[in-house]
Amino acid sequence: MKARTLKIIKNDPWLEPYRSAIEGRYNYALSREKSLKGDRSLAEFANGHLFFGLHKHSEGWIFREWAPNADTIHLIGNFNNWERRPEYALERKDNGVWEIQLAADQLQHGDLYKMFVSWLGGSGERVPAWARRVVQDPVNYIFSAQVWEPATKYCFKHKVKAPSKTLFIYECHIGMATEEERIGTYDEFRRMVLPRIVENGYNAIQIMAIQEHPYYGSFGYHVSSFFAASSRFGTPEELKLLIDEAHGYGLVVIMDIVHSHAVKNTVEGLGCLDGDPSLYFHSGDRREHPAWDSLCFNYGRDEVLHFLLSNCKYWLEEFCFDGFRFDGVTSMLYRSHGLGEAFSSYDDYYNLNQDGDAIAYLTLANKLIHEINPKAITIAEEVSGMPGLATPVKEGGIGFDYRMAMGIPDFWIKLIKEY
Repeated sequence: MKARTLKIIKNDPWLEPYRSAIEGRYNYALSREKSLKGDRSLAEFANGHLFFGLHKHSEGWIFREWAPNADTIHLIGNFNNWERRPEYALERKDNGVWEIQLAADQLQHGDLYKMFVSWLGGSGERVPAWARRVVQDPVNYIFSAQVWEPATKYCFKHKVKAPSKTLFIYECHIGMATEEERIGTYDEFRRMVLPRIVENGYNAIQIMAIQEHPYYGSFGYHVSSFFAASSRFGTPEELKLLIDEAHGYGLVVIMDIVHSHAVKNTVEGLGCLDGDPSLYFHSGDRREHPAWDSLCFNYGRDEVLHFLLSNCKYWLEEFCFDGFRFDGVTSMLYRSHGLGEAFSSYDDYYNLNQDGDAIAYLTLANKLIHEINPKAITIAEEVSGMPGLATPVKEGGIGFDYRMAMGIPDFWIKLIKEY
């Protein structure tokens, strides 16, 4: 029986010479999906945020972290004078998971905390990977996780319908949306900027710098805490209110999500969480991005995919974002990160310079997002023009709805700078 031809090849006969590569990528993504989720759906697999991190339940608190290289882990914070006490020691479970259960009165809303992790040959304070709230001390500038369990949960009031016409997107940065030389807030943006966006005819906003990042000048692209909405701009509830009111105006709200790399910081980032520098990232010469001074995820590791896919689901369900603009997709697609590449023929897309694990991750991310919300919008910030990037997965593509062709604005920047 002759195998079916993927629609991406049917639609473009010039891709026929690359059939084996295209089919190989497609089949590899399907095999990765099967091995990850088993008999579950992809959405059921991507529930790491409901298991890891700090959670309150009827009898108290439970905290879990994945740290297979650790020898001991203690929770430290202002509740125990930042000391390593036996009653706050985590217990090692299976598969590198650590866990502690605490009574209800051992933690309070607003408490600051970290992990103190010890491993063979070293130790240090660490902000948990799955922390949902991270704040910076205004005096010493140290980042800590914060217990965030407000008495009243925010309830969304509005839903938005997918626009029936072309997206007209207003890209924005909350902190930069003020006339004064200071950092703006979620509340100010909601009250003062949203109405002006609507008045000018936009039907979508794309918000930058949501995920927590230690260096403000990175514009939010050196992420340290992937599940924490940046506290520079306000509280999670204030961000939810902003999104809710944007929906009330009929605006689609797209999040600028950064899964292409991570900040190198170790105390507040993932750089060396349990003493293993390759826990979430590549080892050797693939670990550091040659142009961005950051770390490159190892998309071939199951736990990394679990982390990133759960991150997509978290932002969709917890904050009701309507989709994502994925940052730095070109850097993910190619082992060279696209640096020094001309992309002048189809050969440049199928020459073994591509990262098959990253392509599989992006494919699964798009499947997951559209499984959770069929009307969700995914946009790839991309330069190379990879065939099939914005083709549905079932047709042999990677599954994005749109490609943001960054080569054009990059060229305008070049013209402004050099001429």
